[in-house]
Amino acid sequence: MVEENLTKNSLNEIYKKISSVVPEIEWKFHAPLIQKINKLKKDKNAVILAHNYQTPEIYYGVADVSADSLALALEAAKTSANIIVLCGVHFMAETAKLMNPQKKVLLPDMKAGCSLASSITGEDVRMLKEKYPGVPVVSYVNTSAEVKAESDICCTSVNAVKIVESLGVDKVIFIPDYYLANYVQKKTKVKIISWQGTCIVHEKFSAKEVEDIRKENPGIKIIAHPECPPDVISASDFAGSTSSMVKYVKKNQPKKVLLVTECSMSDNVQVENPNVQFIRPCNLCPHMKRISLNKIFDCLKNESNEIKISHNIAAMARKSVQRMAEIGR
Repeated sequence: MVEENLTKNSLNEIYKKISSVVPEIEWKFHAPLIQKINKLKKDKNAVILAHNYQTPEIYYGVADVSADSLALALEAAKTSANIIVLCGVHFMAETAKLMNPQKKVLLPDMKAGCSLASSITGEDVRMLKEKYPGVPVVSYVNTSAEVKAESDICCTSVNAVKIVESLGVDKVIFIPDYYLANYVQKKTKVKIISWQGTCIVHEKFSAKEVEDIRKENPGIKIIAHPECPPDVISASDFAGSTSSMVKYVKKNQPKKVLLVTECSMSDNVQVENPNVQFIRPCNLCPHMKRISLNKIFDCLKNESNEIKISHNIAAMARKSVQRMAEIGR
């Protein structure tokens, strides 16, 4: 009875926190699953890592670590859990596996992909290296293990400029996000050779959409992710990585804000900043939204959808991720 009351109290505390972004009628379906997942997690010594784009019931209800892709990679390397459940997309689960080769890493839905990761292959990288011999390859973390294995070092949007400049060269191949490459080029004197990959969420935003929202909401602060087109970034007040966007809101507490990124992130940031009004154009990532409480429970219960990476690829890819981790933010 005491344990049951503690569980109910915990669930009540979770809902109290997210009630502004999760309707009560939905919570009635979420609560029993959250309870089951958290018990199963404890029984199996599992840890759940969730990306910022996950829905609030996952982000606040079952995740042990909720963060951007770099933080998730770093946290994955630290965990003492036997099982890691990655609530995100396939490349993130692969990265967690690279950092934890001896642990079981599970992905709730193996079809949770990424338009950036699928825009380039290991063969494409080898072609680029033949075309530009001796030029180091910086791969965005939004890539497959096969691509990471062909790269010299990885980066995320938060440390891309720092990573590029850490190499001490005058030219780099930067893959696969074309818009992030454009953003980095404006921040460094190193020549950037880019690829034509884009994010299906961020490429949908337009400068006109941003400008219209600004006209309708005087005084609003508009914060864009570097994966957005250049004209969107120019029309914004601030551009930065996922974690930088969160920090901006927390520090500045604008009365109104537009996060030009995946929609669920606005929900998650609003929970921590109740005095800020979020205007949502609401572009959803169809891959991130494949992850649900039901799928998390099933994959943890059955220990299914395990991430496997061949030994040769893993050994090479791990080096590029570890180099990124050593440089950090």
